[in-house]
Parts: sequence; C-alpha cells; structure tokens
Amino acid sequence: MKFGYARVSTMHQDLESQLQQLKNENCDKIYTEKISGTKKDRPEFQRLLSQLKNGDSLVVTKVDRFARNTKDALEIIQDLFSNGVRVHILNMGIIENTPTGKLIFSIFSAFAEFERDMIVERTQEGKIIAKQRPDFREGRPKKYTKYQLDQAMELLKTMSYTQVEKEMARRGSTISKSTLYREHAKRKRNDEL
Repeated sequence: MKFGYARVSTMHQDLESQLQQLKNENCDKIYTEKISGTKKDRPEFQRLLSQLKNGDSLVVTKVDRFARNTKDALEIIQDLFSNGVRVHILNMGIIENTPTGKLIFSIFSAFAEFERDMIVERTQEGKIIAKQRPDFREGRPKKYTKYQLDQAMELLKTMSYTQVEKEMARRGSTISKSTLYREHAKRKRNDEL
C-alpha cells in the first residue's frame, strides 16, 4: 500500500500543493498535519508510522516534511528500512536502502536542516532590527481599523448582526458576524468596568 504524508507548520499555511502532488503519485491513503516540524510529537505522523508494514511505501514531497533534523531523519529512515518500507521523497526520488542511498539522503537531510536553521536565524535578525523602530508592534497587524469597528457597533444599535455584516460589506469592509460578536462583547465588558 502507498501512504502519503503532508505537513505544514502553521494553521495559516495551505496543504493543497502537497496533497495534489501526493494524489498525482496515486497514494492510497494520505495523512495530513498542521503542526511545526520541530515538534517531536506529531500525532498523525505517529499514526501513519504505526500503519506502515513490510512492502508499503511512504511518499512525502520533501525531506523536511517528516523529519525535524538530520539525526531524526536518519533514525526514521532506518526504522522504515528495517521494517521493509520503501521511501519516496518527491523532490529527491526513491531512497534506496543502500550505502549510497543513505549517503545521499544524509546530505539532503543536512541541507534541509541547514536551510531551516538559516530561515530561523534571518527571522530572528529581522525581529531584532524591527524592534528598534519606534512604531514596532509585535504580532499580526489589526485587520480592521477603529473607525470600521466603531461604524459596525453604531449600526448594531439598530440592525441585526447579519444586517450589519451585509451593510459593512456593501461599504467595502467585510466584517464577519463572529468578529462583530467578539467586538460587541469586548465593548460591553469594558463598559461594565
């Protein structure tokens, strides 16, 4: 049986590209996860590993999708090989259970780990530089301005949540009902203080 595994690091990332590649490889079953690759406990990946048996194939799009670092990748590959599982990493090819196959895999794993480490380093450097700016604010920028939210709350005095959502969309501000509920509750709590 051919199993696929797709993983992205955050909830905001999209699995679609990986899923399409795995479907094109005719995987019988595909496991997916939205969890950081640096975490050892990846429940879906562990579930997948427990399903694999002699003669099965594991397909992933890139080596960094299933391993945290080179050491982890080598341990996983060795376990898979010892259980008779074939490994196909789409951007590398089929990993053979031979000295040459293991060497090539080790080199690619090391490069993937190096690339990930460099991304982390650049991100940290960028944060340090950004924090030096007087207008720096940590986190995601606000989706709506205070003016837009004030408008919506004013409309809520005479309209339903659904009507406000439609009216704000007509004005060019797509504010969902859930955002309206949260903002209304927040303002109500602040008024009670």
